[in-house]
Amino acid sequence: MELKPALKDLVFNKSQLKQTVFQSTKDAFELFRTSTRELIQQFQQACRDEGRQVAFEFTDRGDFEFEVKFAGDILLFMMHTNVFEFSRDHQVMKTPYVRDDPKRSYCGVIHIYNFLADSFAYQRENDLGYMIGRLFVNHEKHYFIEGKRELGMLYTNFNTSVITPDTVLGIIESAIEYTTNFDLLTPPYDEVKLVSVGEMRTNFDKKMLVTGKRLGFRFQADSE
Repeated sequence: MELKPALKDLVFNKSQLKQTVFQSTKDAFELFRTSTRELIQQFQQACRDEGRQVAFEFTDRGDFEFEVKFAGDILLFMMHTNVFEFSRDHQVMKTPYVRDDPKRSYCGVIHIYNFLADSFAYQRENDLGYMIGRLFVNHEKHYFIEGKRELGMLYTNFNTSVITPDTVLGIIESAIEYTTNFDLLTPPYDEVKLVSVGEMRTNFDKKMLVTGKRLGFRFQADSE
């Protein structure tokens, strides 16, 4: 029995494409890691020079995850290990860049999440975090971002946007800017006015009181 040429080519070509996409995304993620660490070191030095009491910390969490803590916030960067393609209805599939070469629609993904630092410090496991952006990278190291405000509005040109140290630094700075301006709002009174005796006795802070920057509000409105 011999392999059918068409089947062999399909498997080999698709596998090679996904390996290339994965490596392009991993290279981009390492650039994010290095640039973020350097930026945090600059913030730390600025705090020392100016005598400011603001905490800036960088923490590696393995090959595909790292976090940054500054003031009362955490930014968590996570790379997914799989490769994805967009649905036919996605706007990316309608661009000339992808129509000219459908292989360009296969992407790796880097997620950027925002959490309150206190949620981790006090082990408030019910607290909410928010994905403020996700970055897609293809085999040509072109990228675009779906996200909120500073991120989602600035990085949408898939055909011309290429991962470089300068573009990565700009994305990180935009993420920090958005997070700093994304304030913690008190939830609507009716959302938190009732509490049972049982909830109070089983540790009010950790079990019952869920904290999130937009708890009780529609997060989608932040992009408008």
